[in-house]
Amino acid sequence: MARTAKSAAAPTLIKAIAIATAGIVIVKTGDFIKILYNTFSEGGEGMTTITAKIQIYVTEHQEESLKITSRAYQKACNWLSEKVFSSKNVNQAQLNNLFYKELRDTFGLKSQMAQSVMKTVIASYKSAQSNGHDWSLIHYKRPSYDLVWNRDYSLNERLFSLNTLDGRIKLPYEKKGMYDYFDGTWKFGTAKLVRKFDKWFLHIPMTKEIPQLNIQDVNNVVGVDLGINFLATSYDSKGKTTFFNGRKVKHKRGQFKAVRKSLQQRQTTSSRKRIRAIGQRENRYVLDVNHQVTKALVERYPKGTLFVLEDLTGVRQATERIHVKNRYVSVSWAFYQFRQLLEYKAQLYGHKVIVVSPKDTSQTCPKCGHVAKRNRNKKTHTFMCVNCSYQSNDDRIGAMNLYRKGIAYISDTVTVEV
Repeated sequence: MARTAKSAAAPTLIKAIAIATAGIVIVKTGDFIKILYNTFSEGGEGMTTITAKIQIYVTEHQEESLKITSRAYQKACNWLSEKVFSSKNVNQAQLNNLFYKELRDTFGLKSQMAQSVMKTVIASYKSAQSNGHDWSLIHYKRPSYDLVWNRDYSLNERLFSLNTLDGRIKLPYEKKGMYDYFDGTWKFGTAKLVRKFDKWFLHIPMTKEIPQLNIQDVNNVVGVDLGINFLATSYDSKGKTTFFNGRKVKHKRGQFKAVRKSLQQRQTTSSRKRIRAIGQRENRYVLDVNHQVTKALVERYPKGTLFVLEDLTGVRQATERIHVKNRYVSVSWAFYQFRQLLEYKAQLYGHKVIVVSPKDTSQTCPKCGHVAKRNRNKKTHTFMCVNCSYQSNDDRIGAMNLYRKGIAYISDTVTVEV
């Protein structure tokens, strides 16, 4: 997926540092564990929370117990949701006094399960309010079960243990990728048990305080240009360029699009169901590819690297400037998801990510600084400066200019701090 090229005339804006020259090894993310998202705060120290999706393995008897428990939890949530909707009361103490006993008696819930139901429903309504939605009834469509750490569930290197309506059960789970989180530095939060594709998964938020990289400690800058023919093109402080080929991905997404178009013409219930399934499959494929590329990037460069990305927030609103035939592949790639994945991975590896304005990154000559639309040929994906005749791949030019913006960012930040 990736190939590396070295520049014959690399900019010397900062001192080059020694970096590994070995090829990139991309590890495919399996279905059994994936990091879903993260949050962290700015500053010298930040609390990083990542949520892992882990597959657990059950016997027939255990599966029946999980089904009964998760369905009871779902019904209890919907029952309480109607009470909250009609009363507009999201005070847990008051709801506890009003409905705690009835919740337990009606649905056979244990004490902690009843408390978790109230927390789940209250959180749903508060989240809807904070997101600006109108007050409306919230319905829980799928069975699930929220588990409080060290009360409803526990997890160690060998087994996953949880409370059910039939008592506590211990289950094996897919451990690959989880070993690093049992070193005592990660705190486990309230998890969610879900059943999907006839398999059981546990979504566990794990939090750790991780120091953030200060700008004055940056020792390597990498500009990362995102695109379609090349998913990512990076240019680093040693003048090395790495291309992550996107042709295979583009072809795969073209297949998804063709199948979806064929099904849309049928206009049947089964075809609509298949369209949804294909959409979900494509989303998983896109997430997997973004995981691979971002993982390769953070592992390739040394601790203390500053990654510079374009701010592509408005890329989906740019359809009027793109040919209809190319709109799907050009504006529907998950660029923001890529940025989120790179941000949390970068922090874990001691790096930092910044986003800069995309203005003129594809039209500026990195050698002489001349800016002109004529510099770039979109059809041939090439760049040739009309002023100094410097030429290269257009994606590589974008990465080089992002690298230069990263250098300028460091210079401006350090100057202000001084």
